[in-house]
Amino acid sequence: MKNMNTFSFVSFCAVALVVLLFSGETRTAEAVTCDASQLSPCLAAITSSKPPSATCCSKLKEQQPCFCGYLKNPTLKQFVDNPNSKRVASTCGVAYPKC
Repeated sequence: MKNMNTFSFVSFCAVALVVLLFSGETRTAEAVTCDASQLSPCLAAITSSKPPSATCCSKLKEQQPCFCGYLKNPTLKQFVDNPNSKRVASTCGVAYPKC
């Protein structure tokens, strides 16, 4: 009986750890604040043929969950939905959204 209780406790701890790990990932994804001004380091690369900076790529990856929202905004759509933006995203290894 003692072995069964120990096994149950260990199993419970393992399940609790998995739940905590995955809930932490969810909170991280929810913590992204969609702010298009965060993409300002990408402006030179988007408006010219310059390659994107490391900061630009970092910001693109950070703001990636927001792209569909930016595409729905008429003011921002012109900047997000153009060939240079797609080139910059591709160069940074960021998938272009399929909304």
